[in-house]
Amino acid sequence: MHRYAYFYFMAAEPERIREAIPRHVAYWKNLDLPGYIGGPFADRSGGLIIFSAPDSATAEALVLHDPFQEAGVIEKHWLKEWLPE
Repeated sequence: MHRYAYFYFMAAEPERIREAIPRHVAYWKNLDLPGYIGGPFADRSGGLIIFSAPDSATAEALVLHDPFQEAGVIEKHWLKEWLPE
């Protein structure tokens, strides 16, 4: 398993974001991924999710199916393999 960090920054779409939050939270929690931890930044400009996946293709697919991505409320995101010490 590889560890990944998914950083995302929200578009200026507060109503659409509010509508998508429950689906976004449920999606990530229901995946039951090893090493999952996630949450919003304090200023609510975006968030960070750390999780494990067998390979980068799987990690990318998980991110692409994030309800925030599907709702079009993410302005910018990065997915990086993470090597914690």
